Amino acid sequence: MESEVKAALITLLDGIKATDASAVSRGMARLDEIVADPGVRLHPQLAHFLQNRSYAKALAWLGGDSVPAGRCGGGATHISRG
Repeated sequence: MESEVKAALITLLDGIKATDASAVSRGMARLDEIVADPGVRLHPQLAHFLQNRSYAKALAWLGGDSVPAGRCGGGATHISRG
């Protein structure tokens, strides 16, 4: 499922960069489907990013990159995939 999330994130973020409303809509719709599906089990951190529409953070996390903690970071400096 993570590969589907990653593909949808790439579609969405590339669409934003290219100001392609159709790609943005497709990417967001797919991500919303995934998050809303009760049968889909995502890592809690990934689910958090997607529910809060922190798409760049979600993509960075999927790539194994360190993600700077946001406002709700619980005091963490960075969030890693650990």
